Amino acid sequence: MNYFENYEYFGMHFIWWILWIFFFIWIFATPYNIPGQRMRKDTPLDLLKKRFASGEIKTQEYEDKKKILEG
Repeated sequence: MNYFENYEYFGMHFIWWILWIFFFIWIFATPYNIPGQRMRKDTPLDLLKKRFASGEIKTQEYEDKKKILEG
């Protein structure tokens, strides 16, 4: 007597279909969840800080724009 007879689907047991689904989800989700990869976008204030740190803008311009962004 085959106990898995009711779980067969297109020649594969139901558990194999679940494993294949998880495998494909894992394959397509992995490139987007690489450890160490930034998942968030920089805020305008972060971009302003980077510009100031690189010397692209002066102190006065940085402070003025920071006040505007902080409200």
